[in-house]
Amino acid sequence: MMLTATDLLTLLPLIIVGTTAVVAMLAIAWRRHHAGTALISGVGLVLALLMLPVASTGSPPLMEVDGLALMAATLILLSALVTVILSHHYLTGYIGPQEEFYLLLLCATAGALGLVASDHLAMLFISLELLSMPLYGMLAYSFRAERSLEAGIKYLLLSAAATAFLLFGMALIYARTGYLDLSGIAGALADGPDVWMLAGAALMIVGLGFKLSVVPFHLWTPDVYQGGPAPATIFLATVSKLAVFVVLLRLVLAAPVFESDWLQTLITVLALLTMLGGNLLALFQSNLKRLLGYSSIAHFGYLLVAIAVGNALAVETTGVYLVTYLATTLAAFGVVTLISSPFGGEDADGLPLYRGLFWRRPYRAAVMTVSFLSLAGIPLTAGFIGKFYVIALGVADSRWWLVGGVVAGSAIGLYYYLRVMVTLYLPEPGMRRRDVTNDWGSRLGGMTLVTLAVVILVLGIYPAPMIDWVRELSVNAASVSDAWRG
Repeated sequence: MMLTATDLLTLLPLIIVGTTAVVAMLAIAWRRHHAGTALISGVGLVLALLMLPVASTGSPPLMEVDGLALMAATLILLSALVTVILSHHYLTGYIGPQEEFYLLLLCATAGALGLVASDHLAMLFISLELLSMPLYGMLAYSFRAERSLEAGIKYLLLSAAATAFLLFGMALIYARTGYLDLSGIAGALADGPDVWMLAGAALMIVGLGFKLSVVPFHLWTPDVYQGGPAPATIFLATVSKLAVFVVLLRLVLAAPVFESDWLQTLITVLALLTMLGGNLLALFQSNLKRLLGYSSIAHFGYLLVAIAVGNALAVETTGVYLVTYLATTLAAFGVVTLISSPFGGEDADGLPLYRGLFWRRPYRAAVMTVSFLSLAGIPLTAGFIGKFYVIALGVADSRWWLVGGVVAGSAIGLYYYLRVMVTLYLPEPGMRRRDVTNDWGSRLGGMTLVTLAVVILVLGIYPAPMIDWVRELSVNAASVSDAWRG
């Protein structure tokens, strides 16, 4: 298996991220410098972003860098860059080693980049583990805090269980077809799947469903979100879930086994349970990180509509929804990160701590308000565009149960999103001050959050450039999928 110059050029962003991790490791070994390590990480991610247009598309061994992979890689690198910026501010007050967090983040980012481009089950597994293993350390990074260590252990144990389901499913598919590459699997299923193929596909859905917090495999999510350090939670809620969802979509598009009526019914039921269960469980949460955890469960329930439909429009819908979800989630968790960063112990995630935030830090309250309006799908925000696409996809394919679930889930979610927003503006005389320094707006983290809020509003008012970009890359991804099946 030889790598050509074209393959190396296609893999350039992944190579740059991996090289940045090595450089960061050598820099830490030579001399510890928190700001320097964060700068190295940020520069490496920016260089990888700049190389994406140069990389273009190609088919390196075990991988398919198509439009879907490029779109996902762009979102992964941007989310990782925002996480690095917020991590520097968060870890400045951390007592203990700070630099290794960026090394773990870079390794996980490399795994995510490999995962979204995988067209071979071996590459899928290796990339998924490279993404997951650093996350165990990131979630347990504040190991002196009991909840952080608990979060890392819970994610480790349940990820191991998910991996077992995933590997067993892969083994059944390989035993039936004799192929591990997606094009070979698609060709071997020309006569239709049998019971072993259906069992293998179902087990793979279960394994990936754990990673996506799909109901009923969601029980780890609120505890891990609450216990993990805020930057690690940001990465888990954005980069990790994005990469896993994209690889699930790629499997659905490539393998005809996922088109069977039985699996379609299973995915539809999981989508309904996830979108309704996530919203209902978030209704009475008083912990903001747990609330956002249940909210993310519901949002990926909405995205499962694209998996259930599984056509070319589903790729475009996935792209639009992921762009809006990532911008919104980064902004919401970013506010929690900036408020928590100067303090030891657990993060500032209790909802009472945010009471009257507008009267103390109006800009930060404004960012959180915009992000929660977008999560609720209110018009003139990015979240509205994403939900409109999901509903339109369901209507176009006559998936009325799923459309009803999206509408009902959004109505339920509106209650707890508004409850948080109202809390931000309720004054409470004599309340204890728990916030970052007065000059937060001049800091890079504060400016990043303001930028994200502006992006959420701009995408809600004028989404055409985003839609055109996603549509262009979606056409490329759909053509590759048709070639696999043909």
